[in-house]
Amino acid sequence: MKLQLYVLRTVAIQIFAAALILMSILQILDLLDVTSDILDRGLGVAGVAYYAALRLPRLFEQVAPISVLAGGLFAFSGLARESAIVAMRASGISGYRIVGMAVPAAVAVMLLDVLCAQVLAPRADPALADWWKNTTPVAERKTPAPRTFRAGGDLVTAAQASADGRELSQITIYRRDAKGLLTEKLEAPSAQYQPGGGWMLRQPKTTRFTGEIAQTSTADSARWQNRLNPQDVQGLFGGDALPTAASARRALENGGSDRPESFYATHLQAAFANPFVALVMLLLSAPVALANFRSGQGAILLTGGLAAGLLFLVANGMLTALGESGALSPFLAVWAAPAIFGALAVRTFLALEG
Repeated sequence: MKLQLYVLRTVAIQIFAAALILMSILQILDLLDVTSDILDRGLGVAGVAYYAALRLPRLFEQVAPISVLAGGLFAFSGLARESAIVAMRASGISGYRIVGMAVPAAVAVMLLDVLCAQVLAPRADPALADWWKNTTPVAERKTPAPRTFRAGGDLVTAAQASADGRELSQITIYRRDAKGLLTEKLEAPSAQYQPGGGWMLRQPKTTRFTGEIAQTSTADSARWQNRLNPQDVQGLFGGDALPTAASARRALENGGSDRPESFYATHLQAAFANPFVALVMLLLSAPVALANFRSGQGAILLTGGLAAGLLFLVANGMLTALGESGALSPFLAVWAAPAIFGALAVRTFLALEG
């Protein structure tokens, strides 16, 4: 038990130390771009700290895979250099069990990655965007461009959305028939989300098209029933934030969407696959534990593990992009790289273990 805790503690310390260093570097580079703007707005050090805190979930999401790779390589190479691995194997502990001792550290990173990507970041991103917009000097504020998106079968254009996603302004809704011909256009100054679902259009103007005839009518209010909810609106008006598993699933179920179906299908798969990237990185670093550093094998495996990890990130990103564009099946786009590189890592480890 003590031996298992020693290995786990060594790997965990190296992984989280690597994560802290990488996050610090990214945070510094990010703050170099915005600190002067924050100070010019009179927000002071507290504003810088607030900005940095809201950026932390996305930064951890970015560095989590490479942290496991770097931490695993450093930890296993350190254990091998100090002959701890040799001592453990001499006492009858297999290489498989040694790697298994380090798995809880990778699982902890997986859980934190899921927490940041699916819970914390989707809440921090809108808060940061709203804070940044509200603190921008009036003279520098720009009117945001209208956003166009789909809500079920409706094509929608809206000028702005509230920070909580519960109100849309200057909204126009286009409805088409099965042939794609425009049948109805609704225009309203605002739309508010209703607790039971759907939206209430204020003072809507409805124009119905029948052949070459257009008939217009007005009302004080009208209910717009669809699956669009405030979280979808926040994502649609939140810049380039990636969809969570919940928002991607809603988009595929006729919720709010502004990209192809393949994009959301890929990110729905990625929400389940991305946490396992940490485990693949641990497997890629594991062969170093069985290396003989006296013969130079350790340096080769150390370099090879680092190169394999970086190549894996590149390949995974390329395949994901192909899945988003619809050129590749979302399942293959997301799971192919982890499966291939994980299998290669296991094959290398088996060859070394004999």
